Amino acid sequence: MATDTSKYKLNHTMLRVKDPKASLEYYEFLGLRLINKLPNPDSKFDLYFLAYDGPSAPNRGRHWSDRQGILELTHNHGSELDPDFRVANGNSEPGKGFGHICISVDNIQAACRRIEDAGYPFQKRLSDGRMRNIAFALDPDGYWVEIVGQKPWETTQEVKETDPDTYRLNHSMIRVKDVEKSLKFYDEVMGMKLVRTLENPDNSFNLYFLGYPGSDDSSDSTAHWEGLLELTWNYGTEEDPDFKYHDGNSEPQGFGHICLSVDDLDAACARFEEHTVSWKKRLTDGRMKDIAFVLDPDGYWIELIQNERIKKRANW
Repeated sequence: MATDTSKYKLNHTMLRVKDPKASLEYYEFLGLRLINKLPNPDSKFDLYFLAYDGPSAPNRGRHWSDRQGILELTHNHGSELDPDFRVANGNSEPGKGFGHICISVDNIQAACRRIEDAGYPFQKRLSDGRMRNIAFALDPDGYWVEIVGQKPWETTQEVKETDPDTYRLNHSMIRVKDVEKSLKFYDEVMGMKLVRTLENPDNSFNLYFLGYPGSDDSSDSTAHWEGLLELTWNYGTEEDPDFKYHDGNSEPQGFGHICLSVDDLDAACARFEEHTVSWKKRLTDGRMKDIAFVLDPDGYWIELIQNERIKKRANW
């Protein structure tokens, strides 16, 4: 059985959270909707899947496995009662690796005012620093949520209204050590396409945006897209033999994985085996036979699941 990487989707990004009630309230305020919940009482954890599902959402009404741009929140029972429980947000040591998720909005100034008026904190406001076209809000666990505009920021300065139903879960950012290895892996092995590059030689870093372009992704601006992966490369890290980013799954924990949904899970895993990938979990390992985990060049986990619209398997 063959597999077609053009049918793959960057389905979700998983973050561990302390208090699901607080996290759900926050992300629903940003316009995301709970589209699925997978309780696991025996193992004492629950999974919450959120996505944009409003009238103009590109993935509206689709099965959760047939989407791009989902946020998975993982809650381990009891963490909300532990006053000492903290997650690593990925932006400080120890635990630096994952950077942020990004939401693109209709009118960035109005969207940021709405967030601030609701009392939610920012890592960076639009008025901070030289970059007036991006902001970083903080979720209840301290994860960074980048806010970018779907239109040029100069054109929306006087707009007072914002509609969360038009927002998109645009991308997730991870830092990589050797960008050439990472680009080759995500292109040749994962089948992603490089859709945008931003070079910043003055600040010694570059940004690379990859994804699975679909029929809804014809716009020249990737700000309207969902389900992109941003790779951040800081110059020189590839030359340091001792340099390593944190994958989020060893202590201190926070970010867990990105997830691809594929057209045929068995065939996809066979193809990855042919590419001699490093496995965290093969389909045949353990009791869960409907998921696998591949490791990227930096050790980040990539979950693999079946797209249930294309082929029934897990029926979740």
